[in-house]
Parts: sequence; C-alpha cells; structure tokens
Amino acid sequence: MLGILSFVGFTLLVAVIAYLATRKTNENTSDGYFLGGRSLTAGVIAGSLLLTNLSTEQLVGLNGSAYRDGLSVMAWETLAAIAMVVTAVFLLPRYLKSGLTTIPQFLADRFDVTTKTFTSGLFLTGYVVVLLPVILYSGGLAIRDMFDVASLLNVSKETALIVCIWGIGIIGSIYAVFGGLKAVAVSDSINAIGLMIGGILIPIFGLMAIGDGSVFGGLDTLMAANPERFDSTGAHYQEVPFLTIFTGMMLVQLFYWGTNQQIIQRALGAKNLAEGQKGLLLASFLKILGPLILVLPGMIAYYYFKGEIDMNSAYPSLVREVLPDYLVGFFAAVLFGAILSSFNSVLNSSVTLFGIDVYKQHINKDADEATVVKYGKIFGIGLALAAMFIAPLIVNAGSIFDYLQRINGIYNIPILTIIVVGFLTKKVPAIAAKVAIFLGSILYIISEFVIGPKMKSEALEVAKAAGVTDETALRIVEADAYPHFLHVMAGLFLLNAAIMLIIGYFKPRAEPYVQKYTEQVSIEPYKYVKQLGILVCVIVVAIYVSFAK
Repeated sequence: MLGILSFVGFTLLVAVIAYLATRKTNENTSDGYFLGGRSLTAGVIAGSLLLTNLSTEQLVGLNGSAYRDGLSVMAWETLAAIAMVVTAVFLLPRYLKSGLTTIPQFLADRFDVTTKTFTSGLFLTGYVVVLLPVILYSGGLAIRDMFDVASLLNVSKETALIVCIWGIGIIGSIYAVFGGLKAVAVSDSINAIGLMIGGILIPIFGLMAIGDGSVFGGLDTLMAANPERFDSTGAHYQEVPFLTIFTGMMLVQLFYWGTNQQIIQRALGAKNLAEGQKGLLLASFLKILGPLILVLPGMIAYYYFKGEIDMNSAYPSLVREVLPDYLVGFFAAVLFGAILSSFNSVLNSSVTLFGIDVYKQHINKDADEATVVKYGKIFGIGLALAAMFIAPLIVNAGSIFDYLQRINGIYNIPILTIIVVGFLTKKVPAIAAKVAIFLGSILYIISEFVIGPKMKSEALEVAKAAGVTDETALRIVEADAYPHFLHVMAGLFLLNAAIMLIIGYFKPRAEPYVQKYTEQVSIEPYKYVKQLGILVCVIVVAIYVSFAK
C-alpha cells in the first residue's frame, strides 16, 4: 500500500508542477503549442532530451542486451554523445536559422512540398505502427509486473497488461494532446531527476547484493567472475559488432539525435541557439554516464541469476530482487514517468507533424493557428487510440530493443540521407530526394525482411541438421549468413547519397538553394560549443579504449 501511495503521490506532483509551469503559455499558436513558445532553456532541453530517450524499451531492452552480450552494447549509449555534439555544432544552427517547427519543413524549402509530405508520412507511419505501440507494450509489462496488477485486480496477466497499456495511453495523451510541448518538457525534466536517482540505485543495490554489502566489492566480484564481458569491442556475432561503430551505428545515432522529430523538437523549442547548444552539450555529458543505468544492471543480473533467465526479464527481475521494499513505489513512479515521457513525446511530435505538414499544407491551407492546433489534437487522440489497440498485439517481438532498431531502418536512413545531402549541396533537385526515400526504404525492406531472414534460416537449418545446438555457435552461423543490419544501413546510405549526387550532376536545380534567416530566435552560438564538443568526443574515445580488449 505504501508503494502505491508513493507512486500516486509522485505522479500527481509532477502533473501539478507541469500545469503551473504551462498555464500562462499561449497554446493556441503553433509556436506556443508545438514549441513551448520557443522559450525552452538549456536545463529543460537537456532533461527532456534524456527522458524522452530513456524509457522501458531502453531500461528493459538494452539491459537485456547487456545481460546477453556484456559491455559492448554500451555503444548505443556512449556514441550518442558524439551524435549530440554533431547536432549542436552542425545541424541545430541551420534548423534555428530557418525557424523550423518540424524537420520536414526544411525539406520543403530545400526540395519541395511533396518531399516534405512523404517524409512526414514516413515519420507518422513509423510512430503509430512501431514506436508508440512498443512504448506502450514495454511500459505496460513493467508496470504490471512491478505492482503485480494481475493479482491486485484479480484478473489474468493478459487483461492486466491491457489495463496498464490503456492507463499509460490515456494519461500520456492528456499530457501531450492537451498540454503541448512545454507540459511534456517540464514533466520530463522533473521525472529525469527521479529517474537518474532511481536508475543509479539499481546497480548500487545490485553490486551490494553480490559484494556482501560493498559496492566496490561487488564490482570486483563481477569483473573477476566474467572479465571477458567487460570488453567494449563486440564480437561479429553479437548485437553490436566492433566494426559497426564505424558504419551504421553512427548513422543511426545521428538520425536519432539530429533529425528525429520526437527528439530534436526539444532543441527546436530553444529560446536561442546558445541555449539549445548548451542543452545538447549538457545532455551529451550526462549520456556518457548512461551505461551505469542501461548496461551495468544487465551485467549484474547475468552474474546474479547465473545466466539462467530470459534476457528481457533481466532488469525487472533484478529490481524485484535487490531494491528495498520502501523504494519500490518511488522507482515505479519514476519509471511510469519515463514511460509517459516517451509516449507523450512521440505523440506530441506526431500531432506537430500532422498539424503543420499535413493539415495546414494539404487539407486547409487557409486555417488559422488555433484551427491547426485543434485538428492536430483531434488527430493525436485518434493516433493514441490506434496505438493502444495495436500495443497488446506485440507479443512475439523477441528482443524489444533489437526489434525497434531493425524496423526503424525502413525510414531513418533514407530520411537522414536526404537531409545530409540537402544541407551539404545546393543543386541536388527534389526528384533526387524522392528517389532516395523510396529506393532506400524498398531496398532495406527487401534486404532485412526478405533476403536476410531467408539466408539466415537456411544456414540455421543446415547447422541444426549437423547437430549444432550451442546458442553461441548458432548465433555465429546466423551472423556469418548475412551482413549485420547496421552494415546494410551504411551501404544503403552511401548508395542513396551517390544516386542523389549523380542525379544532381545531370539534372541540377535551376537555382542553387540558399538558406534564409527567419530571425525568429538569435543564432549567436554558445562561445564554448566547439571546445566542450571536442572534450565530450575525447572522453567517449578514452572510455572505449580503456575497456577494449
């Protein structure tokens, strides 16, 4: 009962503070609703960035990957810091110069409206079919198991999961649809503090549990028991092979932190460029510490449970075992905040994309800003309902984290390609962007969901027929059968970019593209952005080198 009361109390506290912080923001304008009135400061931006990223698919999924593969999966966290630096130095100044509300807006200016519409459609499809349902599903699982909702309501686990999914969906929709970006960002910042505290407590208590009450004793025990698992360079058959950090990994990171609407929207709401850059740099420093929350617990769980449980159960099982009862309610509330954050952030971005890029552009060009916001909210409600119906269907997805990364490849690399080529060239035409979007998506789908699975399945059948049963041996057979999906992404990025450049050479734009400064916010850069950016990159490389074996 104490756990439930602390859970409800903390959740209500966040809601009240978010309401008080946003009640004076004019939500009837696009800037007010979608970008928090372009008033976000560095601290709010950093907190919102981190908590938007950090949710149950990260806590459960990435710790599950660490449970299986060890430290090498930290690339998903540490390399994100470098991507944030690139965004702060290269991309954000260009975004704010154009006064963008959505990333596809740049594509309309650089290429044409059709390119923007295609891109918005890709984003929205990915959000409603994949990302929103996965967030709801993984979040529902975590809340159900932490509170044993099935026993509490005297229903089956399946029914309890649906109840949790709809509870998260409804509360998240209220934040996102009726509160706008500022409500999302403020609640994110508060929850980020709690999540950092709660998240770091799990490895602390976990290390104490295996170290006879000593954190450092537990760490010594962990490293001595399985030293090979503390290798930052992954084997070719693992989730993050070493060579992928030089190919598709950095492209995925750059897309996620630099062009993904749900993430970059926080920085687009900055009061000026300096605040946006400081927010990104602060988040990058904190992101370096991410493995302590998202990797170390999984490695502790491997030792604690002797590698005998399912990888996706590693994190929640460790929480149940090592966290004192009096902290369960607080951590569950913080985790609930993280789930809500990811859900309402994606939903808010979806509302933004629809309102600005679809409704205003194609449905009602004469609509005033209040009408755009109104119909954006209606769309958001429909989107949320669709995601809540789809979420329970995700039962046999396997590794949630790996599933997300693979599916996202359908749209992230094509979109990143046209944005990068769009910024770096002046004469590549709109037709080149359209070709890259369709070709990139279609080739990836054929590669990863037709050819790849067929070749891997055939190789596994041959291996099993030969009597191979060891899990690691089978993973090696599968990895040797077809290139890693991150390598495929890198290859398609280069192919699409080359095709765009070739089209631009033979059929250039009539007039070279010139970016215009809209003067909506100051674009005077933070004076230490380059120095601090270099420092972040050096720290990341040093960490990688120090753990490389």
